[in-house]
Amino acid sequence: MVYIGAHGVAALHRYKYSGVDHSYVAKYVLQPFWSRFVNFFPLWMPPNMITLTGFMFLLVSALLGYIYSPQLDTAPPRWVNFAHGLLLFLYQTFDAVDGKQARRTNSSSPLGELFDHGCDALACTFEALAFGSTAMCGRNTFWFWLISAITFYGATWEHFFTNTLILPVVNGPTEGLMLIYVAHFFTAFVGSEWWAQQFGKSFPFLSWLPFVGGFTTYKVVLFLMIVFGVIPTVTFNVCNVHKVVKARNGSMPLALAMLYPFVVLVGGVLIWDYLSPSDIIRSYPHLVIIGTGLTFGYLVGRMILSHLCDEPKGLKTGMCMSLLYLPFAIANALASLLNDGAPLVDERFVLLGYCAFSGTLYLHFATSVIHEITNALGIYCFRITRKEA
Repeated sequence: MVYIGAHGVAALHRYKYSGVDHSYVAKYVLQPFWSRFVNFFPLWMPPNMITLTGFMFLLVSALLGYIYSPQLDTAPPRWVNFAHGLLLFLYQTFDAVDGKQARRTNSSSPLGELFDHGCDALACTFEALAFGSTAMCGRNTFWFWLISAITFYGATWEHFFTNTLILPVVNGPTEGLMLIYVAHFFTAFVGSEWWAQQFGKSFPFLSWLPFVGGFTTYKVVLFLMIVFGVIPTVTFNVCNVHKVVKARNGSMPLALAMLYPFVVLVGGVLIWDYLSPSDIIRSYPHLVIIGTGLTFGYLVGRMILSHLCDEPKGLKTGMCMSLLYLPFAIANALASLLNDGAPLVDERFVLLGYCAFSGTLYLHFATSVIHEITNALGIYCFRITRKEA
């Protein structure tokens, strides 16, 4: 399958990355640190290798979570919590430094942006699993993944229309990640059980608050993240897209239609879980989140590629290819209602098939696009990365 046409090749040669980061923490604290840290890398080291190394830190983190908390509902050793925090800090650092390395080596290109954001999309999955391990979230780990996925997808969707990646004063890649790795470090001292107890016990001085005192701590944190993180960010995304569409005399419903593959993905997984006789998200949280995360990575990758190549035609149809497995999984779960609670195929094998399908689709897309872009631009993929945001 060819992902880039003749028009896309021409657009790749014209493309220039544009990004704005309004974070004061990044400007006054992290940027000076990153500017010094990049000097530890030799000039011959490819920026994409830095990106990939940072992503591998999160893979190790998720693996530790699986080894010590297979269903994300038991407390791992405290050194694992500390490792989660350290690995996430390293991921953030490497993810920021790759752009600076690209400037040092003059090796920026559109493929670097696609590679960087592709790794970031999958990072949502593996960090959600790591945090689920630290906070003993169990099946609610899926909702923590969904929070990060919504904000990431919204930012990518906004970038598609505005041509500028805008990070507000408080944003996920900076303050959001900082809060998470601080939470990991904090848990290394108090233990994961702190998150699973009632909010009133975790914060005795706030026990007087109505309603929240009886909820587990991580559920209250989940609620606060939705109210103060997801809702403002999504509102910000929609307003910016609406301004651009209005200025171009475009159609806002058509712009919103680009969101429906993601909505169908999440809705399909939730329907599958609701009908599942084996409670798939509770029993196999890693398989559900990894399979869904790989599909999410494919959706994001297709949108970014369409933006880079200025080829929106057929985008939604291509994105929906990744959803073809869900009807079979839902039908299998639905059959259990007619078969005394027994699905036609063991759901563990269905989940493994889901991960294999999503992984194969994502891998085919990634390798094909790397090959097509490197051929189109006449460059070597190991010397390419995005420009610094």
